[in-house]
Amino acid sequence: MKLGYRLILLAALMVGSIVYLTPTLVRPLPAGWPSFFPQEPIQLGLDLQGGIHLILQVEVDKAVETALDGIANDLRRELSAEQIVPQQLTREGMALTLVLGNPERSDAVSKVLVEGFPSLVIDSSSAGTFALTLDDREERRIREFAVDQSLETIRNRVDQFGVREPVIQRSGSDGILIQLPGIQDPNRAKELIGKTAVLDFKIVSQTAADPDQPPPPGTEILYGQERDAITGDVTRRIPYTLEKKTLMTGEVIADARVRPATQLEGPYVELSLNSRGGKLFEELTGANVGRQLAIVLDGTVYSAPVIRERIGGGRASITGNFDVKEARDLAIVLRAGALPAPVTLAEERTVGPTLGRDSVAQGVRSFLVGGAIVVLFILIYYRGAGVIANFALALNVFFILAALGAFGATLTLPGIAGLVLTLGMAVDANVLINERIREELRLGKSVRAAIEAGYERALPAILDSNITTFLAGIILFQFGSGPVKGFAVTLCIGLATSVFTAVVCTRMVYDYMLGARPMKSISI
Repeated sequence: MKLGYRLILLAALMVGSIVYLTPTLVRPLPAGWPSFFPQEPIQLGLDLQGGIHLILQVEVDKAVETALDGIANDLRRELSAEQIVPQQLTREGMALTLVLGNPERSDAVSKVLVEGFPSLVIDSSSAGTFALTLDDREERRIREFAVDQSLETIRNRVDQFGVREPVIQRSGSDGILIQLPGIQDPNRAKELIGKTAVLDFKIVSQTAADPDQPPPPGTEILYGQERDAITGDVTRRIPYTLEKKTLMTGEVIADARVRPATQLEGPYVELSLNSRGGKLFEELTGANVGRQLAIVLDGTVYSAPVIRERIGGGRASITGNFDVKEARDLAIVLRAGALPAPVTLAEERTVGPTLGRDSVAQGVRSFLVGGAIVVLFILIYYRGAGVIANFALALNVFFILAALGAFGATLTLPGIAGLVLTLGMAVDANVLINERIREELRLGKSVRAAIEAGYERALPAILDSNITTFLAGIILFQFGSGPVKGFAVTLCIGLATSVFTAVVCTRMVYDYMLGARPMKSISI
């Protein structure tokens, strides 16, 4: 490529780099900064700006138990269709126990189980009693699905929470690793992420029960909360006697939005139901006019309005003396979906902003000190050629930072380590070129011939070392965790820019010097 074209390419890259680095170096942005130009600075990772590190444990056994409860309901319905009324159908741990009032119907029950419930294994059966468990393949599938679905649900919640560059990935067989940089309210984040968000619609029983006594058969007692209108604190718990049967669940929710406060009540959450949910809601409200419909989230009754008429249109609302933040968080978890199983906090680390600033200072300090030593050595050892090599090093750092801004990558402490390692590789490339030029000059070649031969013979070694390291960086990025990925991103970007600056940019300087005037010697 001719020198003029290379100069145009370099100028275009430098202008683009300035554009991408401006949001990082100039805050606030200059007046009149175009909206189509980059607006966000280079993002810092958890170790540099602070935040929280969590490991959540998914209670996969609960997911299996929930699946068995659902199978028990389906089995009861299928048996009823065959005119079989079980005397007992209960779950005990990870197994179902089915007891028939009429043992003579055992063959009919076996047929229902074989044809309609292939995932169930009959562990034992005698005199009308069946012990049922899930087969191993189905149980593994449920456990895997519980973790995968929890991972996706938590990712949706974090995305709506507004965290930049979060790390959310599996940890072990049933754990989830979460890193949230820049979080200022870790307690709110933990509550939002870990909320189970199981939403049920149930009818309030017409028979009131004493909370200090067992509820009547087929009912349960759950509590609502009454809050102070000014402070928002819970002032008392309100008992509700509910029919156990769940008429509708949160699975039918298509959307959830916060609506502003009115003169009569505070902010509330409006639900949009999917087509199936709209039909269900219309049917259940039509069948229960005059009764209270309890809206229960994670075992707490949020509201229990009286159904005045059949409600169509696929919309419902949740009220409960919320403030705006509570209503927003509730809408987020409902919109993102319910966790398929409860999660527990297995590990928590909070990185404060002060520690993050110290890490930034130490990383920058190590980079500057190490860089200064390298620059000084190159100048002393290679003289004039060292000035050109140091120009390439400075340009390399400039391009790396601009690329981080362009790709929206996150700079971490391991990333700074990758930057320092990249500079070492860049120095190595310049050393190879300069030593080759020296060898050619010792053989008596002219300056132009020595420079051309030096670049030509150094190039294979430069490409070999950088390409193999680049491939290792790709592997680290593919299979590594958050910090390792930060290192790999910076390393791969730096390798590409170091080859460009060491091979192309320095050669441009030499070509310009050779074209400007004849050179009989070179300071190297």
